[in-house]
Order: sequence, then C-alpha cells, then structure tokens
Amino acid sequence: MKIKIVIIILFFALSLLTGWADSWEALKQNGTQIKSIKADFVQEKHLKILARPIISRGIFIFKAPDSLRWEYKSPVRSILLMHNGKTKKFMERDGKLIEEPGLSLEAMQMVIQEISKWLAGNFNDNPGFTAGLETGRRIILVPKNQAMARLISKIELKLSDRPGLLDSVIIYEGPDSFTRLTFLNAELNRQTDDSLFVEK
Repeated sequence: MKIKIVIIILFFALSLLTGWADSWEALKQNGTQIKSIKADFVQEKHLKILARPIISRGIFIFKAPDSLRWEYKSPVRSILLMHNGKTKKFMERDGKLIEEPGLSLEAMQMVIQEISKWLAGNFNDNPGFTAGLETGRRIILVPKNQAMARLISKIELKLSDRPGLLDSVIIYEGPDSFTRLTFLNAELNRQTDDSLFVEK
C-alpha cells in the first residue's frame, strides 16, 4: 500500500511540471506561474504478462500551494485528497466512498517535499533524481536512491508546448513494465474552490 501511494503522489508531482523550455532556468521561471491545474488523464499499465494494458481514467485538480484532488473514475473509483496539511484516501464500495485507514502520511510527506522542488522548476538540483533535459521537449529523471530505483528505473516527461502543462509521463518500472499517463483537456490557473479538496 505504501509503494502504491508513493507512486500515485509521484504521478501527481510529475503532472505539475512546467511546460516547454530549453533550459533549467526557463523551467524555473515557468514554475513560478502555476496557481492551479485541472486535467483529465488516461493511465495505461503495461506488463509483459498482459495481452492488453490496464486502462484507468480520471481527473486531477491542483491548487497552489499544496491542495490536490487525484480521482480515478474508472474502472474503480478512488480519490486522494490533500489540503491544509491533511491527506485522505477514499475507495468506492457499494456505491459509497469509504475512507481508507492506515494511509502512509510519512511517505506522502517525503514526496510532497519533492513536489515543492519540482513546482519551482528545480529538476537538476534534486537530490533524489539525476535529471536530463533533452531535445523534443523531454526530461529524463533517473533515481539516485537504490530503494527507489528498484521500483522505478527512469521517468520520461514529454512537456507540452503550453508552459505549465505536460503531454505525458512514462514511468519505467522494469524491463517489461511501464505506466504511461496522458493528459487531456488541461486548464491552467482557473478559479478553483477549496471544497474540491474536502470530501463531505
């Protein structure tokens, strides 16, 4: 469960990376412009043992500095909420959203610290990853930590031509396993109500 939560938050962190730039300095500058992001996503889980990838769909909403709604709508509905320093996860059971106990807040706090660095455009001085800015609006992140490297071998980001947005993220989890996130219908810096981050 802890690994799954860390990867979900990592997906979120990557989805907030700033858009097109040809230098680390430009990425940092773009990072200061993000106030909120809303986008649909399609997640494809590819495994060698599967004839077809597992497809999930959902939506995420971010509001600076640290509010998040990451919601899977299909095939199984679940919601991860972060707001005012509190983190909650809900799973749908029998048509109702039930809060899941035992969420690893310590693991989340660690990744949230990484999020703040990425939001500021600080990729190349991140102690957790070696970052490379490549042609074709791509950033490659390789974990330095051995424990993380056993889960993720590298991450490939395709930056959108709209600053503040990503086209896709591919997380390579091994030689025969990867997860691709594609972002659609993205909206940047729209008015975002705090009620979206609090499940009633």
